[in-house]
Amino acid sequence: MPDLNFQIESASVIPFSAVPTLGFQMRVKNAPADEVIHTAAVRCQIQIEATRRHYSPEEQAKLLDLFGEPERWSQTLRTMLWTHASIVIPQFTGSTTVELPVPCTFDFNVAATKYFHALRDGDLPLCFLFSGTAFYGDSEGALRVSPISWEKEAKFRLPVKTWRELMDVHYPNSAWLSVRRDIFDRLYQYKMRRGIPTWEQALEELLAAVEEPVRL
Repeated sequence: MPDLNFQIESASVIPFSAVPTLGFQMRVKNAPADEVIHTAAVRCQIQIEATRRHYSPEEQAKLLDLFGEPERWSQTLRTMLWTHASIVIPQFTGSTTVELPVPCTFDFNVAATKYFHALRDGDLPLCFLFSGTAFYGDSEGALRVSPISWEKEAKFRLPVKTWRELMDVHYPNSAWLSVRRDIFDRLYQYKMRRGIPTWEQALEELLAAVEEPVRL
């Protein structure tokens, strides 16, 4: 019966993807090593282990929306679900290396995006939790099916610069913000009435009207 183990070795930006996508190089080993795995359908839950890194004062300020004041982080800082991914691994014997594609979003309504964007440097502590099904041949050549244990996991520290590189490729010098349609309609009318050519200028004008002057 297969005993699959997983290791994330590296991560990189997948070029020319339709949506922002990171490719995680994943090494899969089986025991016994001489057993033929015909295919494996693997599901993966990826979690952010937010408690496993240090945060600078600047990062703490940007994470206020997620975790509150730093004084409360002993209660509010917890592991977060990032996303789910899946892959079908082709036939191998012993071990193989495959690329696990993980689509990413730049939607700031998503907690993971807020977290990633708040970090300036260092690593993102991730935990990959695996499940799925392996199809293998027994000693008589018959096809057998075996579940992948829910206990299988892999740790990986994703460099923050890799995630920033991904977003710079797809959204150079820009960010993606989703708002309710009624709010968009009001902003659109404001922009049209004043003949403002760009959305950035409309937002700058609104911000300038509400920002308090700096007292010297």
